[in-house]
Amino acid sequence: MSLKASELVLNRDGSIYHLGLLPEDLAQTIIVVGDPGRVSKISRHFDKIEVKKNKREFFTHTGYFRGKRITVMSTGMGTDNIDIAFTELDALANIDLKGKAIKENPVSLDIIRIGTTGSIRENIPVGSFITSEWAIGFDGLMHYYKSDSFLNTEIAEAFVEQTGWSSLKAMPYVVKGDENLIEKFSSDSTIKGFTGTNVGFYGPQGRVLRAQIPDAEMNDKIGAFNYKGHEITNLEMETSGIYGLSKLLGHRSVSMNVVLANRLTGEFAEDTSKPVDDLIRYSLERIAK
Repeated sequence: MSLKASELVLNRDGSIYHLGLLPEDLAQTIIVVGDPGRVSKISRHFDKIEVKKNKREFFTHTGYFRGKRITVMSTGMGTDNIDIAFTELDALANIDLKGKAIKENPVSLDIIRIGTTGSIRENIPVGSFITSEWAIGFDGLMHYYKSDSFLNTEIAEAFVEQTGWSSLKAMPYVVKGDENLIEKFSSDSTIKGFTGTNVGFYGPQGRVLRAQIPDAEMNDKIGAFNYKGHEITNLEMETSGIYGLSKLLGHRSVSMNVVLANRLTGEFAEDTSKPVDDLIRYSLERIAK
């Protein structure tokens, strides 16, 4: 059955609507970053770049690092952008765009997030690398999809009970990353984490400048959460959507985070470029290994 033009939206050149990419532009191993400026910081390590495209906030470079073909793409911030980016990445891999039909033999992509985060643990200092083993989403994205088969409702319900989570907010959801990629990217240099994904940077993460928030102790409650050894380590804005959509669509994903802020001590990295560059080099080494 052919997909309707209103559902599978393409540009005049046949590329997927938001990303502006053609299937041949995409490698099977993909690095995603929030910041468009971080794409070139990664691709400068490539031996060769064969594709450079951008549309809106989605900047894409595809090339080779030590003989391995890799795509690096910016998604912008937030799980709303992840919904667009990952759905269209999957379409490039698993839908015949010309025939507008789903392919019979699905392809699984390896997707690695290289991002920044804030620690909510005093023992996880600025500069640490966190490999997200689990993610808890406060954004509600996965409730728009049939996701019951892989969401951990037991942990989510315990979180709601322990924190007194407001019914006015989206029901949290919990999802695990790909075990094989988590092990591949873990080492003595990394910490396995349980990452909280927020819908914003300020109020949703408990930051107060002028706008007040209803529960000033929410970050303390999140930090105090413990269910059978599961404790939340850090906060950011994309990982739960990445893990959820990857599970839903049959892809493998891991989220690598470098800590730029410690929310308990109030510390923020004086030089943000070096720890990010260190994580980029670390992750590329792991991809090529």
